[in-house]
Amino acid sequence: MTGASIEGHTSGTLRGVDLYDRARIVPALLRGSMTATSPRAMVSAGMSQDAIRWRADRGTLRRVHRGSYLRGGGTPDLLDAIHAALVVSPPHAVIGFHTAAQLLGFGVTPSDEIHIVVPAGTTFPQRRGITVHQSVIPIGEPVEMLGVPCTPAARCAIDLVRSVRRLDALPILDAALRARACDLDDLLAEVKLHDGLRGVRQARDLASLADPRPQCRQESQLRLVIVDGGVKGFEPQVPVEDDLGVVRYVIDLADPRSMVGAEYDGASHLDRSRLRGDRARHNWLENLGWRMRYFTDHDLYQSRDSIIHTLNSARQPRKPRQPRQLPPPDTSI
Repeated sequence: MTGASIEGHTSGTLRGVDLYDRARIVPALLRGSMTATSPRAMVSAGMSQDAIRWRADRGTLRRVHRGSYLRGGGTPDLLDAIHAALVVSPPHAVIGFHTAAQLLGFGVTPSDEIHIVVPAGTTFPQRRGITVHQSVIPIGEPVEMLGVPCTPAARCAIDLVRSVRRLDALPILDAALRARACDLDDLLAEVKLHDGLRGVRQARDLASLADPRPQCRQESQLRLVIVDGGVKGFEPQVPVEDDLGVVRYVIDLADPRSMVGAEYDGASHLDRSRLRGDRARHNWLENLGWRMRYFTDHDLYQSRDSIIHTLNSARQPRKPRQPRQLPPPDTSI
């Protein structure tokens, strides 16, 4: 069994869910109930090679990588997979990139690979299910999460942002801030350490936009599309009060001055009860003078220009409706 095929890298109830607050609780769901070991360690403990093969054939030992096994019952989770990868890693290896982000509470770019970071020039045999990143920047003092050495949160976030496409990069930074894994000063300081490396321009550009207020990946992506489109004034999570000063609703992205709101409509909005609530919310905001605009995955990933056009049009002053001109009465009779 390879690292990529281990079940439960992410909790089944959370797989595919983009809410940043869900990503924050992933570490609390990990158990790591199995024991990672190597053939050499098992032989040293008195187990013969035949016994190892016999147990592997019957499933009481799970072969994860060449030279790495898991012992114990149950279904291995992400923590078990990490331990199995570390068995065959150099002693100075640390967990980084996508895998560390999951342990640190902002794993919004999933990967079935276990990502480790080693100093540049380290010899590491290629193994299926493990991605090795050789770092020319000193790794420094790792942070320990659930007993696992990880790159610090700001380092992990900037490493990722340098290596993914722009639309996926801002969500990483927003989620890291929302999880309080690091703060904006940490991110800005980390960017300077990556000066001259591939992707650092993207990291420098986006770090200044990072914000802890968005609640899911698509909100961050929609905000980036708006910023890249030159539309200014939109803020995340804008509260709207009623006449008594009570906050009735919060708009995903809004320009309070022009009273234009922008929101992402995902699959959850197709639920009938959710749809009724959305309609009531929409009508209340419209009656208050807000002009709400809603966008789908098609808009976000295939028609970004339409988002900019729609919002720019919505910000134009409303033209007064002209009264309908009725034809003069027929007086010929």
